[in-house]
Amino acid sequence: MANKEATVAELTEHFQSSTAVLLTEYRGLSVAKLRELRRSISTDASYAVVKNTLSKIAANNAGITAFDDELVGPSAIAFVHGDPVAVAKGLRDFAKANPLLVVKGGYFDGNPLSAEEVGKLADLESREVLLGKLAGAFKASLFGAAYLFNAPLSKAVRTVDALREKQESAA
Repeated sequence: MANKEATVAELTEHFQSSTAVLLTEYRGLSVAKLRELRRSISTDASYAVVKNTLSKIAANNAGITAFDDELVGPSAIAFVHGDPVAVAKGLRDFAKANPLLVVKGGYFDGNPLSAEEVGKLADLESREVLLGKLAGAFKASLFGAAYLFNAPLSKAVRTVDALREKQESAA
């Protein structure tokens, strides 16, 4: 009994401290395949095989009721502590290679996610790519602003130069 309470407390802490939670069904996957999956997402998430009843209690303790109907069958949860997009991509790619892994849903930013929404999350570009695009957009707008500020000055120089050449040719 004390062991179950400790497990619920630990799972509750995982639910509360995670930026996202992704629920999967792993029916038929070997231990080696599960180890491979854990390794593939370990930089951004921890992946744990969980007991459904204890997980439901822990999720409810953390204020998450999205998994109440989904926690059936052999379940495993990815507790995301890094980039949720990278974890969703990792799960999607692993599921393509191993169809026995099924993504059931998730919880992200205070909202429940369906399996389709987790797929859409996986289709997003990674954080680094989005930051790179944002930096490129900032650089382009700064370059445009610098060009705008420099344009009147260069126009004035060209005008003065043209007047000087006109006066020299007239004299």
